Amino acid sequence: MTRSSNLYGLETGRVTASEIDGFVEVCIMHPLDLVKTRFQIQSSKVHVAGDPHYYTGVFDCMKKMYHSEGFFAFWKGVVPPVLVETPKRAVKTFSLAGLGAGVTEAILVNPFEVVKVSLQANRSNLKEVPSTWAVTKKIISTQGLGFRGLNKGVTATIARNGVFNMVYFGFYHSVKGYLPEYEDPTQEFFRKVGIGFVSGTLASCINIPFDVAKSRIQGPQPVPGEIKYRSTLGSLVIVFKEEGWRALYKGLVPKVMRLGPGGAIMLVVYDYVHSYLVLKFPDN
Repeated sequence: MTRSSNLYGLETGRVTASEIDGFVEVCIMHPLDLVKTRFQIQSSKVHVAGDPHYYTGVFDCMKKMYHSEGFFAFWKGVVPPVLVETPKRAVKTFSLAGLGAGVTEAILVNPFEVVKVSLQANRSNLKEVPSTWAVTKKIISTQGLGFRGLNKGVTATIARNGVFNMVYFGFYHSVKGYLPEYEDPTQEFFRKVGIGFVSGTLASCINIPFDVAKSRIQGPQPVPGEIKYRSTLGSLVIVFKEEGWRALYKGLVPKVMRLGPGGAIMLVVYDYVHSYLVLKFPDN
């Protein structure tokens, strides 16, 4: 086997490992992403006691969703992120880690995010929720493909993903050098889990305001037919003025619950799958 073919195998292995870790992470952690979106599009205004669509906490949201929408409603909107995982992870693998990869990734995934948020914002029973393709066609037919339609909120997505990747990968590569690898497999496993968890948690805490702005822009507007949230900075200002600075961190708990462990899952699955594929395509 030639060196070029081995290198091709290694690069293919890296992409495949990224695809697998992304798919696994999405399937496991999507319910928390949905809960995060519900909190971010929820207004802080006074609500009616007993409202099944007003949530006071992560588990309160899950309980009310389960009773009013059904168990599988936790995976509303899962199809768009699953469909986009392959190209998205490939972009992360071959692009410069950090900000550049996040910006490129955001442009690629934003249309899928618009569809996902629309599905996640639907509080109907799962049997009454339209399909992913039906929602996509409706958005295109009524709002178009531009920045008011399938690509609305792209600047917020760029800011969110750019900041997340910059912090996530920057922290990971910085800390990795200070924490030596263990020969014991169990200790090494928890080392990787720890680095991934902290990286995902820190990045989530820093980029959450942009995530809130993205959800407000892409989600249903307070008054049908009137666009209240248009731009990223404009949305941040509106939320701050009307609801206070804490509202810029809405959904932080489910986001950390998803991307803390999610960050660990991605790195650990990637490392082990990649190591297996490296053995399969040894560099001679």
